[in-house]
Amino acid sequence: MAYIVEFAECVKEHFKSLTTYERTVILNSIHTQLVYEPLTETRNRKLLRPNPIAPWELRIGDLRAFYEIVAEEPNIVRVLAVGRKKGNQLFIGRKVVIL
Repeated sequence: MAYIVEFAECVKEHFKSLTTYERTVILNSIHTQLVYEPLTETRNRKLLRPNPIAPWELRIGDLRAFYEIVAEEPNIVRVLAVGRKKGNQLFIGRKVVIL
């Protein structure tokens, strides 16, 4: 079963802090990694501890996409945030976020 990928409104602002190359890389990875089996843990996808952002993380090098499966419609993956990891700090938009 293929999943439909949706983006939260705030993700538009998050993309503005990334370069064009980074946006292309993260969008390609989202559409290849999350369309089929987004709930299967892999080397790049993992279930996170409870946090204020999202239950799942997709890692693409230093880039991160945080997502959830919509409970009312189980075939929809909603990307809630995208950002960049530098060292042990996560930047979503232009803000440092603690998980």
